Amino acid sequence: MLPLKIRKPGQQLAFVPEADPEALAENLVALANAGGGLVVLGVDQSGQLVEAVWEEEVDAALREAAALCDPPVEGEWQTIEAGQQTLVGIRVPRSLDLHSLHDGRVLIRSGDENRSLSGEEIRQLANIKTAGDFEEEIVASATRDDLDRDIIQEYLDKRELRGAPRLGSLTELLFEIGATDREGQPTVAGILLFGKRPQAFLPQSGIVFVRFPGAQPTTEDGNAVYGRRDELAGPLARMVERAWNIVWEEMRVGATVSALEREELTEYPRFAVREALINAVAHRDYRIRGRRIEIRMYSDRMEIISPGALPGYITLDNLVEEHFSRNPRIVNGLYQWGYIEELGLGIDRMIEEMVQAGHPPPGFRATSYAFSVTLQKAQERADGRAMKAPQGRNMNERQARALAYVQEYGSITNREYQRLCPDVTTETLRLDLKDLVDRDMLLKIGSKKGTHYILK
Repeated sequence: MLPLKIRKPGQQLAFVPEADPEALAENLVALANAGGGLVVLGVDQSGQLVEAVWEEEVDAALREAAALCDPPVEGEWQTIEAGQQTLVGIRVPRSLDLHSLHDGRVLIRSGDENRSLSGEEIRQLANIKTAGDFEEEIVASATRDDLDRDIIQEYLDKRELRGAPRLGSLTELLFEIGATDREGQPTVAGILLFGKRPQAFLPQSGIVFVRFPGAQPTTEDGNAVYGRRDELAGPLARMVERAWNIVWEEMRVGATVSALEREELTEYPRFAVREALINAVAHRDYRIRGRRIEIRMYSDRMEIISPGALPGYITLDNLVEEHFSRNPRIVNGLYQWGYIEELGLGIDRMIEEMVQAGHPPPGFRATSYAFSVTLQKAQERADGRAMKAPQGRNMNERQARALAYVQEYGSITNREYQRLCPDVTTETLRLDLKDLVDRDMLLKIGSKKGTHYILK
């Protein structure tokens, strides 16, 4: 039995059944172009052991695979304990180079698969690669004494619970996870994750929470008014905890009893709020000075605003399906802390949780300087109770939007769906609706121009 952390492939984990140089090269390129990760040999895509792969085979295959990559991808192999078996894995670091295969394909890791990039996506990825990783940069005036030993120990304890035991000295570990350089000087990621006073070095890394009593930040005469304002500082994990506690205090909490069990009801689904908050902290552009993450609560909505444009080749159109991290070391740190459940799967679940709780899908807005998520309150029925959407998982954002529309207006036509998603092809939208019908979530009524869809 494989350890829990490697039971199935994912954003930073790939399985290759045998030491095949071609398959290995594809995974090396895809992971190096994304956030890095681990290739485990001798395991199929379902996580089942196939056959033993010997270290001698790995050496030869890795050399041949590297020759198929342009430029070559540097990977280091290591042994992995999997129950009674010992497997061989290849650790692939995130690269600042843009890698391609010998046949010209540029691959990226997308969920549990490797995907070829289009020409425009390659250009966007090349631009972000040349900019480098800010989180890797050394904080010039910081020393090892500026890292908090208690925070580091808490991180190590959490990491071990996730199946990543500490190997080697603390100095070696801090360098391995990108918290320090080889000389032990803290990096931006190290200060943000483990610093005693991160904002003394990076004042832009704080969070501001504001609660407004109405639906606007100002009164009719233009004066700013708010009911509560908090400025949060400290290492990222502490700020996440404090921000969540404040939001929880401010969300109206009720309860319902079903089958003798008490269920808490909040203004917004817990997971959706948590995911929006974690994403803002993990993916913001920490290069941008003079602006912090903002959490704004209004009477009808919550907005979480993160400084910086969408990273890499990510756009509003592929936000749900794709994953690219601007700050992979920070993301991994928050993952080990337990704040990120599974890499690359948060946005789609956020949409599902909102729709299933009777809310409109989250609103996403991207500019060249900020990315914001807006969570609207649940729509109410005539009897004052929140409307519930049909249960169903693995919907994309477009389908969630369609279900919310049907919930509000009773039905949807192909033309109405096209107005909701004007930048999507009619064939894609047709397949979206067909999928919802196939899953018994919508019922198709009529034919040709008279076709419309209702909740089933």
